[in-house]
Amino acid sequence: MKRFLFLLTMVMLFLTSCEQPTIPDEPLGDSDGNLLVSVFQIEQQPFGVPRTRTAIADYCTHLNFAVYDADGKLVKRMNQEVGQTGFGAVSFSVPPGTYQVVVVGHSSSGNPIMSDSRKIKFENKAGFSDTFLYSTHVEVTDEDEEVDVNADLRRIVSLCRVTFTDAIPADVTQMRFQYKGGSGAFDASTGFGSVNSTQTVVFSVQAGEESETFDLYTFLHDTEGTLHLLVTAYNANSVVVQEREFDVPMKQRVITKLSGPYFSGSTGSSISIIIGINTEWEGEQSIEFE
Repeated sequence: MKRFLFLLTMVMLFLTSCEQPTIPDEPLGDSDGNLLVSVFQIEQQPFGVPRTRTAIADYCTHLNFAVYDADGKLVKRMNQEVGQTGFGAVSFSVPPGTYQVVVVGHSSSGNPIMSDSRKIKFENKAGFSDTFLYSTHVEVTDEDEEVDVNADLRRIVSLCRVTFTDAIPADVTQMRFQYKGGSGAFDASTGFGSVNSTQTVVFSVQAGEESETFDLYTFLHDTEGTLHLLVTAYNANSVVVQEREFDVPMKQRVITKLSGPYFSGSTGSSISIIIGINTEWEGEQSIEFE
């Protein structure tokens, strides 16, 4: 009966909303649960455009649902992957009380560590991706009474998009990007980075390729911050071919485009870039290096 009422509610929301939700299959999780969580909307991919919404699976390959009690203890969790039956909805059985419900959407290769809602952490080995968050507090007053949570996910990352304007040399096979100043973990209550991380991402490259682009995601500690970026080129024997450093100003939920000739440009070990920041909140900012 609870399943029928839950699905009926979702259909009614679909018919009455001016924005089309994604109505998932029957939710996974606890049988006959009393806390039903579904991803109702997700912010669309492009940065710097008016807020539009889209289907979950178009922009997230993983969804992570977590429930924390009033003391911050993780009491329920469910991980889902795109293509899984019931993707986008989950049912939990919880006793009466106050709970924090957290939903994370991303496309990393692994799931974040979610034992502490103040430090939801992605590890370097899983990679970093566009990441969306929903967090709310709910009150469950009766084990026999259903509480429905319609999660509206919002982007919380910043993106540094690095583009080389020169060609990859013949002896270079890998590029490593190591950066500090952001965080690989975030606080679910704020969406801001919550630890000081050294994030590392490695990309394979092919000689002769031009205009190579590399996306580096991070969670800033505030609405603005600076990434210290160490970019290293390696050959097939893991020997360093070239290494350069950059200080990149960043804004939350904004793409910063860093471009220039990496291999044929300046050989200086460190370049600090100072630019004027557009006061418009969400969008793009472009930086060129030599």
